[in-house]
Amino acid sequence: MALSLNEIKIRAQQFILNWKDKAATAREEADAQTFENEFFAIFGVPRNKIAVFEHKVKLLDGSNGYIDLFWKGYILIEMKSPGKDRKKAFEQAKAYANALQNADMPKGILICDFVHFDYYHLEKDAELTSFTIDELAEYIELFLFLAGYKDVEYKKQDAVNIEAAEKMGELHYTLKEIGYTGHQLELYLVRLLFCLFADDTGIFEHDHFIKYILQRTNVDGSDLAMHIQKIFEVLNTPKEKRLRTLDEQLARFPYINGGLFKELLPTADFNLP
Repeated sequence: MALSLNEIKIRAQQFILNWKDKAATAREEADAQTFENEFFAIFGVPRNKIAVFEHKVKLLDGSNGYIDLFWKGYILIEMKSPGKDRKKAFEQAKAYANALQNADMPKGILICDFVHFDYYHLEKDAELTSFTIDELAEYIELFLFLAGYKDVEYKKQDAVNIEAAEKMGELHYTLKEIGYTGHQLELYLVRLLFCLFADDTGIFEHDHFIKYILQRTNVDGSDLAMHIQKIFEVLNTPKEKRLRTLDEQLARFPYINGGLFKELLPTADFNLP
């Protein structure tokens, strides 16, 4: 399971502390690979198992190029010493990306000179986000895909409604089969429907509920009920009464007044295919 956003931000702060004083004097040849290894460690990802240094590509003009760091389908990183032309480095990185197979195309290109980070989001027409190493923790969500966080794929609303209704019917049957019945079952489903509605109407941040479920639970559903129970608890707790150590993604859920989440329901232990 992916690291929590809290843990990732703590690791990012440690990375900043480790590098901010020496970033300005770092050198590509001597320090880049250590820097990149430690950057990947922020997300709980062992760089040596998924990303390659000096990945060879055959450029469109027939010459060879070497990508500083490449993770197929995820990210292409070009490191430069401080003061080097980052725009020129991006043009070089684009040439590398254009020479890749479509299946290997990364989500983005990161140009970094240890002090400055320029992230080009290739899935958004190379939209650029720039920041300094001191600001890394503030922009860390740009890179959550490295930790396994998934974006929600948006579908036409009618298709969503039909699919949601079918899934809710399946869930009703599954819960009833394990003995979750009567008032408790109906209230549980009403709460889930509210969360899906809140995702789509501005009560929650857009799709925050479904993103949390996709990003923070096991694919086999083994811990799904536990996470849903925690969300219900948070929704029933005013912001001023929440623990300061509450997970940041959970803390983004608003307090829902009116009693919908007041009653304590049993945890629905179930697995979903």
